[in-house]
Amino acid sequence: MAKKGKSPEKITFDYTNMLAGAVGARNGITEKRLEKIAPLAEQVHEIVTEERSGGRLPFMDLPYTMDLEEIRKFAAPASKKYENLVVLGIGGSALGMIALQTALNSPFHNLMDAKSRKAPRLFVEDNVDPERIANMLDVIDPAKTLFNVISKSGGTAETMSAFLIARNLIVKKLGAKKLKDHMVATTDVKVGYLRPIVEREGLASFVVPDGVGGRFSVLSAVGLLPAAIMGIDIKGLMDGAAQMDKRCRSGSIYKNPALMAAALHYLADTEKGKNIQVMMPYSNALKDMADWFRQLWAESLGKKYSLEGRVVHTGQTPAKSVGATDQHSQLQLYNEGPSDKTVTMLRVEEFRKKLVIPKGYGDLAGVAYLGGHEMGELLNAEQSATEMALTKNRCPNCTINLPSITPETVGQLIYMLEVQTAYAGLFYGINTFDQPGVEEGKISTYALMGRPGFEDRKKEIQKTEKSIRRKKI
Repeated sequence: MAKKGKSPEKITFDYTNMLAGAVGARNGITEKRLEKIAPLAEQVHEIVTEERSGGRLPFMDLPYTMDLEEIRKFAAPASKKYENLVVLGIGGSALGMIALQTALNSPFHNLMDAKSRKAPRLFVEDNVDPERIANMLDVIDPAKTLFNVISKSGGTAETMSAFLIARNLIVKKLGAKKLKDHMVATTDVKVGYLRPIVEREGLASFVVPDGVGGRFSVLSAVGLLPAAIMGIDIKGLMDGAAQMDKRCRSGSIYKNPALMAAALHYLADTEKGKNIQVMMPYSNALKDMADWFRQLWAESLGKKYSLEGRVVHTGQTPAKSVGATDQHSQLQLYNEGPSDKTVTMLRVEEFRKKLVIPKGYGDLAGVAYLGGHEMGELLNAEQSATEMALTKNRCPNCTINLPSITPETVGQLIYMLEVQTAYAGLFYGINTFDQPGVEEGKISTYALMGRPGFEDRKKEIQKTEKSIRRKKI
């Protein structure tokens, strides 16, 4: 939270090393090319603005349209009442909340005693791995647990199977009448399979806003409800998002960080062959922000068809790396491997905890020099060193600087990356907001699991399977 009387902290986007002046014309974008694309960028911004004003990009208005009081009214007593919060969701219904929890609560939150953590333990079940779910159920008491099932359609196989398991556990252990005390749903306001379940069981529920896709939903009740239960300052998040929104109102790439980032990565991919974007947080608290961003970037931009119906196969592949850990696992590849990447680093200027390295072994120069320095100082030195090494090896890189990790700066970061993605889709000329490649897999899953209405697909799958001669050793 920004201190009273002081201006809110602002994140910044340093794109120096994406340019030819730093990494050479073969790998970087020239100032002349930036100037040339500026009019197109302005058109992209105008289209987004027009779509937004027409109500077709509701995710951009969430900082102003969300009823935070309704969420807090439910979350405040729930936070004290329950020992465990179990989120049942997948993709955008899970990754955003995981990123918020990792960024804004202790990494050892679940290991703290109840008095110290001041919020429930959090479990986010975003897969159907039977061992994981079964083991999670072994360590929670359903009488002390709130389950938050999140699915806009209510037809997501992974989420609804977990819901059925959780429901069965509650009914079996506590009785059917207790279901409404231990289950809350986040779903569509009136359609889908989960809404009639909510009404039939008398469950408390929150709404996934119309037109807000899962990967853009973290600043809706999808992310804000569990975040509030976990004690996260959701107003601070939304204030930060609103602050970034003001900065993204400009159509100039030199004033709008999301527009500049979208333009640079589009050019790096389409003109310089950098078809992989690595996100590398230099903060463990931000490591899951890279997981959330991977879905946002991949699912939004990985498209076969353009808006005109042409086959284009667009999209940078997003990858995750963590500094300084992956300097000892992946940096060798980034520096000397294929020249097909950009690296986006996340840097924190002031860490919330200070840890001084003790002095010792004065006779051993290779150890003694560390004494007296702070661990945060070392981590930022590692980031600076990586930036220099990448630049020296002609790998385009950029850095998003956070003055510190707060709800406001995290809100800014989330909003910037979402708007950046919306801009990027228009640069590529594709539909940013659909996911036909995901739907194809969903349909096949429905067929294989015997969902009514998908019998023909099941026969098609069985026929194809019979024609394949599998080769195994």
